[in-house]
Amino acid sequence: MEFSLSDELLGTVMPIVVYWVYSGLYMMFGSYDNYRLHSRQDEHDKNLVTKPTVVKGVLLQQAVQAVVAIILFKVTGDDTAATTGERSSFIVLARQFFIAMAVLDTWQYMMHRYMHQNKFLYRHIHSQHHRLIVPYAFGALYNHPAEGLLLDTVGGALSFLLSGMSPHTSIFFFSFATIKTVDDHCGLWLPGNPFHLLFSNNSAYHDIHHQRYGTKYNFSQPFFVVWDRVLGTHMPYSLQKRAEGGLEARPAKEYKES
Repeated sequence: MEFSLSDELLGTVMPIVVYWVYSGLYMMFGSYDNYRLHSRQDEHDKNLVTKPTVVKGVLLQQAVQAVVAIILFKVTGDDTAATTGERSSFIVLARQFFIAMAVLDTWQYMMHRYMHQNKFLYRHIHSQHHRLIVPYAFGALYNHPAEGLLLDTVGGALSFLLSGMSPHTSIFFFSFATIKTVDDHCGLWLPGNPFHLLFSNNSAYHDIHHQRYGTKYNFSQPFFVVWDRVLGTHMPYSLQKRAEGGLEARPAKEYKES
């Protein structure tokens, strides 16, 4: 008997599997103090939520995402089936990836920034994510359920629909987006990390945003920093060694003093 998994099922499940596998690898690296952007003591003292609570919150968000993905694939099944003949075209795939990345970046920047500017939304919704002042890998998707639905799930659905990608292509795109999101929250700066070489939006860039002086800056996620630069919310930084070991992302002096 031949057993196979549909693209729709893989598109739903694979990003979840990738999230826990990739964040698990980063948690192993977390014991290497020379690569950390914060000390382990800071992670323990500054964060305002326990790791078991973070795990529960992430699992809840992933359950909601899975339900929405199943519904989305069901509703768009006939339309995406008609495009499967384009799968072999590299140009088509590259175009779909680029459009999906641009849509996701635009949606998340606008919604993310608004959640900081609206005091009610920040206090009651987005502040949950900022309980992690010292980010770590498996806390990447720790959000209030409403934020997870609005920012990540709706953003993902829009990028899927507007790019015209098939469920087969979505397996790779959403797995890649998941890896990038985990990487941005890993709290580590590993030498040779390709994400640090290819993207200005990386773990140090996003770490600035999680600090109290950076909450009005560096809203862009998960791929590029275009909207921060265009709309004046980009905070430049430098990486410096900490005396006790590891590294620290420090904002430009004029930003930190303001």
